[in-house]
Amino acid sequence: MQIGEILDRAAIAARAAAPNKRKVLALVAEVAARNFGIDAGVILDALAERELAGSTGVGYGVAAPHARLDGLTRMRGVFIRLDQPVDFDAVDDQPVDLIFALFAPPSASTEHLRALARVSRLLRQGELRDHLRKARTADAIHALLVQERPSAAA
Repeated sequence: MQIGEILDRAAIAARAAAPNKRKVLALVAEVAARNFGIDAGVILDALAERELAGSTGVGYGVAAPHARLDGLTRMRGVFIRLDQPVDFDAVDDQPVDLIFALFAPPSASTEHLRALARVSRLLRQGELRDHLRKARTADAIHALLVQERPSAAA
């Protein structure tokens, strides 16, 4: 699965602001709702429920919130870059400014896990994170995320 298959340009917010984790999740839900045709409240509830199981702040200023949503027929993504990092209860206690949210249909099993692993590997690349933080437009962010890279050893 390629990032371009799950992340549309319209589902990228290149500059966004939110004062806290809950507002970040609400922002993700709003972008997802506009792009997926699913109620933002339903999306926010699914994201918040997942966060109760443990923070999706994966480190290096990155969060990967995710949820299964009725109404989806394939994996979908939302990417948000915050102007100012926020506390996300990340594993490394660092605030988060890059959010790549993943949404799966209820029937997705290993596909969901593979997509999460792919996003995690991608955003572990320090150079890519630096470029994402400097990119000025959604198109530039999309181009960075979908370009093919050689696999790095984990």
